[in-house]
Amino acid sequence: MTSTGMNTMSRIIFYEERNFQGRSYECMSDCPDMSSFLSKCHSCRVERGCFIVYDRTNYMGNQYMLRRGEYADNMSMMGMSDCIRSCRMIPMHRGSFRMRIYERENFSGQMIELMEDCDSIMERFRMSNCLSCNVMEGHWLMYEQPHYRGRMVYLRPGEYRNFMSLSGGNMRFMSMRRITDSCM
Repeated sequence: MTSTGMNTMSRIIFYEERNFQGRSYECMSDCPDMSSFLSKCHSCRVERGCFIVYDRTNYMGNQYMLRRGEYADNMSMMGMSDCIRSCRMIPMHRGSFRMRIYERENFSGQMIELMEDCDSIMERFRMSNCLSCNVMEGHWLMYEQPHYRGRMVYLRPGEYRNFMSLSGGNMRFMSMRRITDSCM
């Protein structure tokens, strides 16, 4: 019913060079700053679980979700060059998913409650903006374009009063997806 805080099954290995060469750093939980372990990161391998990687320290900047698999060249696969600077493990969630999205900041304007994926808030709810939300259950990905395209942001349970500060000010969210076991 709840997320497990420490999922010992998750494991990702980062490499300084392409094709899993050079120095490596193994991670099984969140890491806010990888610069003390690696000077750059050109490839990685997710052995178990699912991770969000960020191109800046402290879970900031562009985000990419990595599932189990090999990523031999971050530039060609994600467009990240050598910029993976922090990562967050996505804990396995067993239970229901629920979030409320709001048209305006601070939980105002039109409100929609979601318990499943939404490929377009405009088409489905005639909602042109989503500027705040409350994630009550589960872990979600919010995308800037309909049909789960464009840049994304990972949301854990909690209140998000202002997406402008969360996304750097210029990103609108138009679709949402639950992170389920099938994603991992």
